[in-house]
Amino acid sequence: MATEDKGGGTRTARGPVGTVTLVFTDIEGSTQLLQTLGARYADLLVDHHRLLGTAFREHDGTEQGTAGDGLYFTFPSARAAVSAAIAAQRSLVGHSWPDERPVRVRMGIHTGEPASHGIGYIGLDVHRAARIASVGHGGQILISRTTYDLIAGELPTDVSLTDLGEHRLKDLVGAQHLFQVTATGLPSAFPPVRTVDAQPGNLPRQLTTFVGRERELAEGGRIAEAAPLLTLTGPGGVGKTRLALRLANDAAPGFVDGAWLVELGVVSDPDGVPQAVASALGIVEQPGRPLMASILEHLRAREALLVLDNCEHLLRACAELAHSILRECPGVRILATSQEPLAIAGEALLPVPSLSLPDAGTLDVDRLLACEAVRLFRERAQMVLPTFEIDTHNAGPVVHIVRRLDGIPLALELAAARLRSLSADQIAARLDDRFRLLTGGSRVAVARHQTLRAAMDWSYELLADDERALLRRVSVFHGGFALEAAETVAAGELVDEADV
Repeated sequence: MATEDKGGGTRTARGPVGTVTLVFTDIEGSTQLLQTLGARYADLLVDHHRLLGTAFREHDGTEQGTAGDGLYFTFPSARAAVSAAIAAQRSLVGHSWPDERPVRVRMGIHTGEPASHGIGYIGLDVHRAARIASVGHGGQILISRTTYDLIAGELPTDVSLTDLGEHRLKDLVGAQHLFQVTATGLPSAFPPVRTVDAQPGNLPRQLTTFVGRERELAEGGRIAEAAPLLTLTGPGGVGKTRLALRLANDAAPGFVDGAWLVELGVVSDPDGVPQAVASALGIVEQPGRPLMASILEHLRAREALLVLDNCEHLLRACAELAHSILRECPGVRILATSQEPLAIAGEALLPVPSLSLPDAGTLDVDRLLACEAVRLFRERAQMVLPTFEIDTHNAGPVVHIVRRLDGIPLALELAAARLRSLSADQIAARLDDRFRLLTGGSRVAVARHQTLRAAMDWSYELLADDERALLRRVSVFHGGFALEAAETVAAGELVDEADV
């Protein structure tokens, strides 16, 4: 049954109809509060719901639902909704919270004409209000342009509106003009809103195409959602870093505090690992305070993804750092790349294989391009020789190249770069001396990625003496070997049979 509301419109038992102002709220850092308070978090939520519910209902708001620590109310007028939000924020500021940990709530407000059904309001206006709330910070009230136009000329003297400009919000077409409500007694200084345009982080822009890896992307994405630490393992040059960056880019929107790359390939001292992390995150070292303490304080209440790239030469330092962060920062996940696991609690492993290869003797172009190694070789070849295409004339040499190089991306890219001066036939014929041939990588790449020999030397130098002895001895096998055969051949000086 419809009734007349105070603004002259109509409303039902489920709220106003026609033009409606929607308010969504959400507690910032709720995961950290839950971890800290434990069972007492339930009492905090009761107080939170009571304070907000009282303020909203006093301004003619109707509760539409709750979702964990968030509330959803509707109001018959924009003015009532904004006044309710201000009153609610003031009640939160004035409340005494457990352990003196203030509860900071972000609020989003939008006015529209959502359709009203038995299940509640539906339509794009509902999603727009929710998205506006999601990009704010604790204590901040954000409103849409529509709401702004309705209240701008009728503000109390202690309330003002700050123009934050236009921003793209997740899943919404077109930019949304946002404004911040500022009122006496409430915080007014906040970081930039967390919109698509302002996604925090330092992941580098990738300047070349990403080829293949559909299985690894799917598997890595699934594991990363469940495991606090995912380590991509594999030999040098197999593409661990590139896969990690693609996974991080895909996952970044799910971390409100962004995804951050820590490049460890140029770090030689274990003590430099915390410094590399601090530098990537923009943390300034404080005199007289351990740097690790500053890192943990910075990350403790954040939801972020850290990418620790090239850990293999700093395994213990990386393991200790990752363990400390994961133990004390519940909103942080880590994605690492290493030739060996970090071997700490919570670590999941994803071995990164070489790219898929064609069968020997395959000459059908369509079948060849279905193989990841062939597609990568073609795309990198076209960067140095735009007219390059795989056809019946060069299919044989290309198959020979990708198979002799075992589908290793670094080796394929170095081989493709030689097409500046050699044909595919000439490259294939020179692969018996591949260390001399495969040079001339990117001048800005780390030294071990500029030549194939440097990549292999880097990996070999990381081995202990007994591991080097084992590698030399099993190199007599071709195409793999069984454990019993390796024990027979490799056991001896430096290597006990039980350690093979």
